[in-house]
Amino acid sequence: MSSVRAKKHLGQHFLTDKNIASKIVESLRPAEKYSQVLEVGPGMGILSDFLLQKTEYETFLIDLDEESVQFLKRKYPQLGDRLINGDFLELDFKKAFQGKLGIIGNFPYNISSQIIFKILDNRDIVPEMVGMFQKEVAERCSAKPGTKAYGIITVLINAYYKVEYLFTVKAGVFNPPPKVLSAVIRLTRNEVEELNCDEKLFWKVVKAGFNQRRKTLRNALSSLINKENMGDEPMLDLRAERLTVGDFVELTNKITATSNN
Repeated sequence: MSSVRAKKHLGQHFLTDKNIASKIVESLRPAEKYSQVLEVGPGMGILSDFLLQKTEYETFLIDLDEESVQFLKRKYPQLGDRLINGDFLELDFKKAFQGKLGIIGNFPYNISSQIIFKILDNRDIVPEMVGMFQKEVAERCSAKPGTKAYGIITVLINAYYKVEYLFTVKAGVFNPPPKVLSAVIRLTRNEVEELNCDEKLFWKVVKAGFNQRRKTLRNALSSLINKENMGDEPMLDLRAERLTVGDFVELTNKITATSNN
């Protein structure tokens, strides 16, 4: 069977190590949480080979690359409509799937952040994600408050998911090898489905705080806060990177309470 040419504009780096592929697939823990898994960017199917051996869930594949899709059609004729030629970022999860869905993939590095935000937008449908990212992105997802890597994406992911940095992957197991290290992380949906605050305002507070991360929150959030009623709030004298998810929830509630006065 012929192979698929990795395309730079699609951010493709095909994994070639079967042991790592198996390890990634085994990191999924569907149990009773979901019975469908969607692999994003399967390329030539190194993860798919292991996914399709599983009987506890039904595997779907989605790839934007027409060449990959034609290759996978020949390799897995049994998939039929479960092989989707399309853009994951444009996919309507509620129309495409019935019920909950696990996500897995060796994700294209050029759209890593967009993939994470797509999962966050569908957090009520996606209980778990196991994915390979550029190591720097994986570290941002799992960063601790007060560190340089801690930012918008860290807070928003950790608000809804438990983040686990599983393992680092060297460049030599890809074709072509990327110029950076890679890492696999697992996201597991929190048991508490909603934050105890105005979630739209929470997102605004987090984004505004980090968009001017060198400023204190008093200055970074000036358009969102009532300065007269929040003048003594000590959290506003900190920078965004010092606040935990819980702190941001608390601050959001205080902004809500004071803006109504």
